[in-house]
Amino acid sequence: MTLPLQIDYALALSEGIGPRAKVGAGHLSEEQPRFLAGLQRVLEKVRSGELGFWSLPQDEPLVDQLEAFRNTLPTEIRDVLVLGIGGSSLGARAVIHALTDPAENERPAENERPAQNGGAQGKALRIHFPDNSDPWLLSALLSELSPSSTVAIAISKSGGTVETAASLLVVRQWLQRELAASASKHLVAITDPERGPLRALANEEGWSSFEVPANVGGRFSVLSAVGLLPAQLAGIDIRALLQGARDMASVCERETLVQNPAGILAALHALHHRADRPIHVLMPYADALRPFAAWYVQLWAESLGKRLNTRGEVVEVGPTPVPAVGATDQHAQGQLFMEGPRDKLITFVSVKHPPRDLAIPESTGDYAYLGGKTLGALLDAERRGTAEALARDGRPSLTVEIDRLDGYNLGALLFVYEAATAIAGELYEVNAFDQPGVEEGKRLASGLMGRPGYEDAAAEITRAEASRPANCRFCG
Repeated sequence: MTLPLQIDYALALSEGIGPRAKVGAGHLSEEQPRFLAGLQRVLEKVRSGELGFWSLPQDEPLVDQLEAFRNTLPTEIRDVLVLGIGGSSLGARAVIHALTDPAENERPAENERPAQNGGAQGKALRIHFPDNSDPWLLSALLSELSPSSTVAIAISKSGGTVETAASLLVVRQWLQRELAASASKHLVAITDPERGPLRALANEEGWSSFEVPANVGGRFSVLSAVGLLPAQLAGIDIRALLQGARDMASVCERETLVQNPAGILAALHALHHRADRPIHVLMPYADALRPFAAWYVQLWAESLGKRLNTRGEVVEVGPTPVPAVGATDQHAQGQLFMEGPRDKLITFVSVKHPPRDLAIPESTGDYAYLGGKTLGALLDAERRGTAEALARDGRPSLTVEIDRLDGYNLGALLFVYEAATAIAGELYEVNAFDQPGVEEGKRLASGLMGRPGYEDAAAEITRAEASRPANCRFCG
């Protein structure tokens, strides 16, 4: 089988860039036993049903359900509001940005746009992500869109995510004002199969609904209905997405580290972290993958940044992921990467066959050397030049290459990073599937908003704020 992606990690090893790398092929060999033990623990959780993301690419019946739902939507629907935050939004955004026309959402709603990339029959809908509780974007969308041509998808595994709940109540009222009882046909829930306030509301009002499997966490849910429904409504071929992930899953079960792409990614990042490189930069040389880098940041940070290890010891460990995009960030963060602290491992992502290109016209004078070449060739030259410049100064990098930007290759890319995160959790010796630090902030915010049962949290913040020095403020 031809692999959906390739990883070139020569420039992440001392054999490729010299002793300043601090990590060599021998270190990878020494990591083999830890990797194998970690992979076996992950796969045991998969087989026992404790860990569900690994099996999501097998869920072909879900695709049938999503396609059936698409066919029930009123013909006048043109726009989709995705109401979610974090893992309930970042994955779908990454998929849609990568696989649809970059000007798609700018076209007038009344212009029908056929599905692309082998997607479901029918027009591709415009997808909007007002995924922050800052009202700036959502208020603008509600002033421009029509309730009768809009469907809203509320996504929260627990159903209690405060940002999603607040946005949902605003949008639900907006729909009900114009559509009255038929507003329920314009609302969809993706949440826990049985429990939670979002599930209860959807059942009470008769919304269409889909499940977030109980054994799948939000940041690992892109290949569930969480990511697949918005992608399918955008006209994307979600079967191809799942096929790419399915093929990559089998490769990520290989027990030899250097033959397992997820293992290579996990081990190299863990080894470089131990070599005092805790900052992990993901830098795709493709504008279409900008949101993919943001998705990676949540996946890597929330999974691996933990106070306690798996033995309950305080370790306060975790890498700091940084998103970048080439070549833009050569002119923004590049100076830091080249001459700043030697605390970074950079991963470039390249697309061998870009979906589109532009020829550079012939010219004279100082620009003559560009004539006859393409913007795509320039972008790739900048990636290769940046990697070589880093290497010459002993600064490590690796390159993940996919053949092209389509559903199959993107599905493989998404899955390999999810699998790498699970394996990295084992190498870091932390639970990659909880987020206790995030939960504390949610608890305190709920108290400030007056949520029943959280009164103590509000009092805690009031007392803490009152105890702080009053003279440490600038008031103009």
